[in-house]
Amino acid sequence: MRILLVSLLYPLPTNAARGTFVADHALALKKEGHDVRVVNALPRMLRYQEARRSTLTGVAKAPRTFEHGGIDVFAPRFTALPEHPLPGLTKWSMRRMARPIESWLGDWRPETIVCHTLWPAGVLANHLARRWNIPWSAVVHGWDIDVGLEHSSVGAHLAQLIKAPNRLVAVSSRLEQRVLEAGCERATLSMIPCHVAVEDEWLKPMRPSPKRWRKSKLDLLFPADPRRPEKNHMLALRCGEVLEHRGWIIGITTLKQQPRPIVWDRMLVADLTLITSKRESGPLVAKESMVCGTPVVSLNVGDVAEFLPPLCIVEEATAEDLADACEAALKHKWEQGFDLPERFTQAHAMARWNELLQDLVA
Repeated sequence: MRILLVSLLYPLPTNAARGTFVADHALALKKEGHDVRVVNALPRMLRYQEARRSTLTGVAKAPRTFEHGGIDVFAPRFTALPEHPLPGLTKWSMRRMARPIESWLGDWRPETIVCHTLWPAGVLANHLARRWNIPWSAVVHGWDIDVGLEHSSVGAHLAQLIKAPNRLVAVSSRLEQRVLEAGCERATLSMIPCHVAVEDEWLKPMRPSPKRWRKSKLDLLFPADPRRPEKNHMLALRCGEVLEHRGWIIGITTLKQQPRPIVWDRMLVADLTLITSKRESGPLVAKESMVCGTPVVSLNVGDVAEFLPPLCIVEEATAEDLADACEAALKHKWEQGFDLPERFTQAHAMARWNELLQDLVA
């Protein structure tokens, strides 16, 4: 099947860590035998403006066309102001990209469109689907639902976009429920989690920690860029401080724009992965860390309660509770190991996606 994947987030030549969950989906679709091409719409900006968010690193000077994982990528530009005070301008600019996209595609036309994140990529996907008279599906992640629907300027536009695609896909049960509350019809809604794409080389079983109790050095992995405020890096630092007061020697590693193999290497050598985010749609890094054999301690965000042991989940965002959970995870013998739930595997996720895509074009 010919599939055009549209998103604002996709790895760039100078920022391989950007939008990896979207790239994982595109590469999995290609592996299933689909003919996939990617439109990665990027905002117009100057180099200094990249400092606003880590996900913007590499955007200012990104090439118009490039290749990632053997998939052709087109990166047209749209106009948008920070925080979208003029959403009408953003929507107009997104729709204007239709002709450059058609010129890039040449005679190739998709049978369906898959759009990751709704604002404002969904505006482009909806416009292209109407222009070519084909069905489209959208995948909603955390920002669209947790922030976008309550946003003063784009909330009303997102409420309309939720009802626009032929099929809407939520990546967690929580987001699925939120989308239903926002007015999406049950018949058009599916829940398909992002799959875990860790390669076999990095898959390791869970084992008891060899660390001496409150006398050893602990390598904590904070699996995000500390510049992103929603990741709550300060809380992770406070947790490390509490553990140091208890006698541990703490080192904290953060992840910025590292390629995936380096991320998995960091997970292999860490003693614990610590997630202190204020909001998450997954997080995918928690699943990746567990299959790499490294325990995860996390606030109860996203879907962590569906696969992490209760001792690894913290309800209150306090440094003391997180430190207690870290020590409990280290004391745990992990006799039962850890088996990733089947719904998070690539085989299961792609079977669901193939079924959805066949229904769309039938």
